[in-house]
Amino acid sequence: MLAAGYAPAATAAPSISVDVGSGRVIAHEDAFQRWYPASLTKIMTAYLAFQAIRSGQMSLQTPITMSVHAAREPASKMYFKPGERFTLDSALKYLMVKSANDVAVAIGEAVSGSEEAFVRDMNETARRLGMTATRFVNPNGLPGSGQYTTARDMAVLAVAARRNFPEFAAYFGYEGFVAGAQKHTNYNLLIGRFAGADGMKTGFICASGFNQVSSATRNGKTVISVVLGAPSQESRAERSAELLQQALTTSASGRPALDTLAPYGEGRDAVEDISGSICTPEARKARYEGRDVEGKMVLNSPYITDMTREPRLVQAPAGLAPASTEIALSRIPIPLPRPTGVLSGDSAPVRASAFSAPAKAETPSPLGPGVTIPVPVPRPSL
Repeated sequence: MLAAGYAPAATAAPSISVDVGSGRVIAHEDAFQRWYPASLTKIMTAYLAFQAIRSGQMSLQTPITMSVHAAREPASKMYFKPGERFTLDSALKYLMVKSANDVAVAIGEAVSGSEEAFVRDMNETARRLGMTATRFVNPNGLPGSGQYTTARDMAVLAVAARRNFPEFAAYFGYEGFVAGAQKHTNYNLLIGRFAGADGMKTGFICASGFNQVSSATRNGKTVISVVLGAPSQESRAERSAELLQQALTTSASGRPALDTLAPYGEGRDAVEDISGSICTPEARKARYEGRDVEGKMVLNSPYITDMTREPRLVQAPAGLAPASTEIALSRIPIPLPRPTGVLSGDSAPVRASAFSAPAKAETPSPLGPGVTIPVPVPRPSL
C-alpha cells in the first residue's frame, strides 16, 4: 500500500515516485529508511562525469584508461586489462547498461584523479543536492562499510540528473550496446516494455536486495520512481511499473514537494541489511520457480508488455578511434600523381581523391620556358 506518511512495517520496502517537472511527491513508503544503494550509486558516478563535460574539463571523446586498481574490481565488469583505453562515451554506456564496476572506478579516476578524490566529490555533490541521508564510499556501489542512501535521496539525485543534464538523458535509457563481438542488454526490464520508459538504473547486492530507479515520459510529463529491497528482478520491475503508471496518471497538484518532505520512520537511521532473506538457497530457488519452462522471467504486470523485437543496440567500441585522416595527411607532403598513359606519351585527366593535392596555378619549369622534364618509362616487370 502506498503511504502519504509513515506506515510501520516489520520489513521496510522503501519506495517513492516524483513528478520531475514540479518536484512533487506522488507516493512514498519508508522513503527515509537508510538502505544500501548497490549499483544505483552509478547514477552519481555518471552525474559527476556529466558535470566534467559541462565544465569543459572532459568531452565524450576523452580517453579513459583502465588502471591496475580499477581492473581489480569484481564483476559485473568489462574485464579490460590495465592500460586499455576507451572513450568516455563508451565508458558511460558500459557503466549504465552493463553496470561495469571496473569502468566506474576508471571514470572516477579520470574525473578526479583518484578514486578517493572522486568519492569526496560524490559526497560533496550529494550534500549540495540535498541528499541528507546518503554517504558514498566507492563509485560503483559494491559492498562497503558506511555506504548508504534512502529512497528519498535517490529521488533527489534522479530528478537532478533529469533536470540538470537533459542532453545526456539517453545514457540512462539505452536498451543495450555492442562492443566488438560482445552484446549486452540493459538489466532494466521496463525499457522497451513499459510505455514511455526512458531510464534509469538497477542495482543488486545481497544486503540491499533488488533496487531500481526508473523514469518515464508521456505527453511531455516525466516522472521517476525508486524501489529498494525487492525480492527479485521481476518484482522490482513490476513495482516500478506500478509507481510510474500511478505518477503518470495522477495530478501532482497539492502533493508535498520532494525537498520539503519531512523525515519519518522509527529506526530509519539504521541501515537495513536483508541478506538473510535474499541470498539464501531457499530465496534463490524461489526466484527461479516463478520462471517459465525455458527459464525466462515472467512479468505479471498489466503495465509491462513483451518485447516482440530485438533490443536496439548502440555502438560502444573499446579502444580509441584513429586520428583523423585529414589531419594526418595534412602533415605529409603529397606528390602530384604522374599522368596516366606514359607508355604512349598521352596524358589522361587525373581523378581527384583524398590523396591528391589541390589544383594549383601552373608554375614555370625550373629548366626554363618551354622546357619540360621527361618522365621515365617504367621498366616492365619480370
